[in-house]
Amino acid sequence: MTTAGTPIPTAAGARPVLGHLLPLLRDPLGFLTSLPPQGDAVRVRIGPTDVVVLCDPQLMHEVLRNDRVFDKGGQLFDRYRESLGDGLGTCPHSRHRRQRRLVQPAFHPDRMPGYTEIIAAQTATQVGAWREGQVLDVMAETTALAARNVAAALFSDALSPTARTRIAQDLATIMAGIFRRMLTPPPLDRLPTPATRRYFQACTRLRRTIDEALARRRTTDTDHGDLLSMLLSARDTDGRGLTDAEISDQAVTFLMGGAETVGCTLSWALYTLTQDPGLEKRLHHEVDTVLAGRHPTHADLPKLALTRQVVDETLRHYPPAWMVTRTVTADTEINGHPVQAGTTVIYSPYLIHHRPDLHPDPSHYDPDRWAPERPQPPRQAFVPFGTGARKCIGEQFGLIEATLALATITSHWHLRPLPGAGRVRPKLVATLIPRGLRLQATARTAPRSDPATAGQPCADDR
Repeated sequence: MTTAGTPIPTAAGARPVLGHLLPLLRDPLGFLTSLPPQGDAVRVRIGPTDVVVLCDPQLMHEVLRNDRVFDKGGQLFDRYRESLGDGLGTCPHSRHRRQRRLVQPAFHPDRMPGYTEIIAAQTATQVGAWREGQVLDVMAETTALAARNVAAALFSDALSPTARTRIAQDLATIMAGIFRRMLTPPPLDRLPTPATRRYFQACTRLRRTIDEALARRRTTDTDHGDLLSMLLSARDTDGRGLTDAEISDQAVTFLMGGAETVGCTLSWALYTLTQDPGLEKRLHHEVDTVLAGRHPTHADLPKLALTRQVVDETLRHYPPAWMVTRTVTADTEINGHPVQAGTTVIYSPYLIHHRPDLHPDPSHYDPDRWAPERPQPPRQAFVPFGTGARKCIGEQFGLIEATLALATITSHWHLRPLPGAGRVRPKLVATLIPRGLRLQATARTAPRSDPATAGQPCADDR
């Protein structure tokens, strides 16, 4: 029972001086999932600093709806702002509402079929370049794939294939640098180490590529059916549009968010298929039945039910944004407990997704938990894209991209672990990525669109 005015309870196991730093370093995911029995909101000590962790989905939603008081902030967001600027994902509350209204039309459902065509073509090109027996650095491949997909949907013909490849490379460098820089205090973060130089060079080059594409597109009023066209045409009620700097910030935000989320999701999905041959066979049967060797289309999405369930279960089990911070801007209360301005508040999709009262047997990877005939968890208990006022605007785009990409990959390739490879563990950086995941590609022979064979498994699945 909450007593008004009492402090938020402190998690068990705090040590003098260090607080909870040791369990956070040893097993951060295990530590987070141990917190819900201790309260709906729990205070955690990281050295001399106290943070508040939200453990209840309804409380989390209530807090995140109030983005004026619980604003974007914390060291992670400070580092993201270095590369993303003030796009939708990082801007403070004072600038968010206007941006959201202007950007929202770019993600209207009517635009999704056009984006689907772009994603399908880009995915087929990259996946088609894999070679028989090739050993893939899976996270690098899927992140590059996702980055090229978003770049193509954002810029269509305003970027050359070479520029899209360069964007993917620069994003990989930036993503690797963000978490490292989050852990590096000033002024050490400005030392001209090789890693720091690579990071800032990639940030500069990415901005230059985007700004050049934007300048070219400013010379025409043609709607190219891409995100950039929508951003350029967006207008306030008073007729004001986004400035070039604002569009550049949004473009970087979409590229970074899309590459991180979809790259992580595809990597974990492909890994889990290697651990469950029965699930892999079922998925192969679905993509062979629906696609029969051709590229997926927007109309195929409702038929790729198991593929989407695999995506959803991967997002539950391995949410890319495993921990997110907010900063309290004014003295307030959380669940009846006083909280001072300046306090860091943490919510963790991983924590919420692994509560056994919300997701039975949460450590078991089970795509069938998302089957329509199964009881579904409360809406606020599945939050891979966040919740409240700052929920990710690209949620549907990301879900479509991940579903199409997974269907395309599994339609054409078996991916297998290397001999002697052990169990893959998460690597906790800014996102939850599989550590050192390498898989070997073996081509499948998908059935063609022949009424006599459509719907049958491939020869290597029988």
